[in-house]
This record gives sequence, structure tokens and C-alpha cells, in this order.
Amino acid sequence: MSPFTATDHLLMARALRLAEQAAWTTRPNPMVGCVIAHGDEVVGEGWHQRAGGPHAEVFALRAAGERARGATAYVTLEPCAHYGRTPPCALALIEAGVARVVAAMGDPFPDVDGGGFALLRQAGIEVAVGLMADTARALNRGFLSRVERGRPFVRVKLAGSLDGRTAMANGESKWITGEAARADVQHWRARAGAILTGAATVLADDPQLTARPEHGQFLPPLRVVLDARLRTLERARVREGDAPTLYLHDAALAAPCLEGAEFATAPLGEDGRFDLHAVMALLGARGINEVHVEAGPTLCGALLKAGLADELLLYIAPLLMGDGARPLLAGLGIEHMAQAVPLEVVDARRVGKDLRVLLRP
Repeated sequence: MSPFTATDHLLMARALRLAEQAAWTTRPNPMVGCVIAHGDEVVGEGWHQRAGGPHAEVFALRAAGERARGATAYVTLEPCAHYGRTPPCALALIEAGVARVVAAMGDPFPDVDGGGFALLRQAGIEVAVGLMADTARALNRGFLSRVERGRPFVRVKLAGSLDGRTAMANGESKWITGEAARADVQHWRARAGAILTGAATVLADDPQLTARPEHGQFLPPLRVVLDARLRTLERARVREGDAPTLYLHDAALAAPCLEGAEFATAPLGEDGRFDLHAVMALLGARGINEVHVEAGPTLCGALLKAGLADELLLYIAPLLMGDGARPLLAGLGIEHMAQAVPLEVVDARRVGKDLRVLLRP
């Protein structure tokens, strides 16, 4: 029998919606929401809005005031138990006198990882964990990937024709998808910690790779260019604007001094291409939770083949480009049906004149 009531489910769902409001502003911290209630009467709520700022529990406790005493606190992630840029939220809940804490999931971050629940229980507070855990994990998939796997969650954005083509043989590709699809991409860019591309894309398209959502505050994602031989430096649009730019290159090359750019080395394999696992570990060490990839078929195919593409964001335009045009993905080495890569359709919807499909291997 479930320890959670219908009210518990209702208020945790509310806390999760609150948490999601900070999808563009909290990184590298997780998104967290908190609702404080007596029965079904909400007396305080809040969400973690920005790294270094008050956590969700603090905002909710401020709103609840004295009414927090004896209440239930619904939190989407285990309250922190350590002193970082803010004091422990577990202690704040204890001092406020809440009687019960319902958490969607524990926090695997080493400085927390059960410590928050232990403090609450030691103070005599009832703790129940696991309500809507799958939804909570999906919300913070990037943070959890970085903490648990040591690398970001990787989303590969693809845009192609109905017959799976991304550009004509001569490289012409503007515009395959419509204006609505291109605007939709901006929201996915804005939630990412980094937008990654390869040297071939920069040389061919000279992209700016900035996030330009129609509304809402966001932290400009880091732009990452995989450029082993530093061939793209004359393509300056990727350094324009306020978003930072990082070039990853071969250690055999000396990094130049270039305004608006940072340089770091990453190892190459025997084929002269980047070790993509090492690249993702490097970005994870920099606090990047989610990587949004907009690159050519070779790099996108290599990420999928390496098992690093956690999600494919595919926009399909209702047009045909012919078998001479360039493919969505290259280098998969598939020759038999037994080698085909199975994908799960997570979501499919129309965006303007195009179809957007979210898939996971």
C-alpha cells in the first residue's frame, strides 16, 4: 500500500511545476521546487531560481512564516545538508518546525547523498521519499548525468527532409525547416549548459550558436567548438555576443590569445579525431549538465556510435531532397538489419509546418 495520499501527489506535482520554472537559470545546480502545506492548504512555496541564490525550501519557508510549524514540506529533491554558498536547507526545515518532509528523490551529490534525510530524521521529522521519482529524475536528467556518470546529458539536434537529408550535395541547406521550428530550437538551446559543434560546421556555415528564446531569462550557454587543428578561428560569428566560447584542440598546438575565446586541449584517438568520451568528461568537470549538439552528420553520427547521444531532437520537414543530398548521420557502419539502432519515441508533435520528434536510444 502506498504511503502517499492523493493530496501528496497533487502537491508534489505542484512542486515539480515550480521547479521547472528555473530550467534556464539554475545551472549548474539542479532544479528544485518546494511546497509547504497543512493538509491541502498551501501556506508557502518557492523554487531555486539561480545558483548561489536561496534554495527552494528557503523561499517556501519565507512565504509560510510561522505557519510552517507542524506542516508538510514537499520537495522535489533531498534538502541539502552541507554549507556551500548557502546554509543547509535541512537545518532550515528543522528550525522552522515542519512535521513531515515528502521528497521525490534523494540527491546523489556527494556532499548531500542521504545526509539531508538523516538530519531531518534525527530531529524527529517524518521523511517519505520516492513520490513521483521518475518525473523528478527526468526534470534533472542533466544534473544527475553529471553527478552519477561524470558527463553531461547529450542532446543531438537534427533537422532533415522526409527522406532523411540535411543538405544538398553542394552544402546548401537554408532553410529545410520552417520559422516555427527554428524558433523552437532556441528554447532547447537556452536550457543547455553548452552548445557544441564541430569545425566542419563552423567552416561551412559560420554559425553564431547563441540562444535567442522569445521570452524569459536565461544564462547564455557556453559555445564549444571541436577544432583539433584550430582551423576555424577566422570564422568570428561564434565569438560574437555575450555567450562564452571554448575551443577544444589538439595538445600539440599552442593556443593563441584571442579576445572572446577560451582554449583547452582534449585527447585525440588514433584516427586523429577527438576522444568524445574525454570531451564529455571535460565538460562535466566544468559543471555542464546538458550539452546541445548542432553539428554535421559525421560528429552527430560519432556521438551516437559512441553511446553518448542520450536524446535525438529531430525536426522533419515535409519535403524530399533526393538520394544525392547529405544524410542526417554518417559513420554508423550499419550494413545489416541486426545492426540497426533502435530508438524510442518519447514525444512527437507538429511545430509549424514541420514535425518534431524526440527520440532516445
